[in-house]
Amino acid sequence: MCKLCWTFLLCALVAIGGMTYKFIISGETVISEDGRQTLLLEASERDLILTEMRTFLSAAQQIIQAANDDDSETIAAAAASVGRAAQAAVPGSLIKKLPLEFKKLGFDTHSKFDEIAKTAEQFGDPDVSLKQLSTLMQNCVICHEAYRVDAIPAQ
Repeated sequence: MCKLCWTFLLCALVAIGGMTYKFIISGETVISEDGRQTLLLEASERDLILTEMRTFLSAAQQIIQAANDDDSETIAAAAASVGRAAQAAVPGSLIKKLPLEFKKLGFDTHSKFDEIAKTAEQFGDPDVSLKQLSTLMQNCVICHEAYRVDAIPAQ
């Protein structure tokens, strides 16, 4: 009887490990012609990801403009608008489709925007905000070099 329990436990662990790999680590990707990983998403999910990226870009532009205007309040507001709180709009069904490294970059990018907001509020130094933004933008470059987002063709 104990042998049967151990066999069942081992099978369950293997199944959990496989599902963890599939749904948390690997996501749903294929390698594209240009060597990047292609995230295969429903059209609405693709639109959500691309909208988020455009929102990041818009916030970055606002931060740069505000830094040029020596306006730390606007820097903080622009950065906070795309911080960790903005992640709440991403459904779990989409998150499971994304590979772990993509998720890490996304979470780190939101966190770095929060850091920019906090630093701008506390210290009000636009030069520091620009340096932080430069560091954050490395995430954007890494992501765009590694991934592309395609919609699954409608059937």
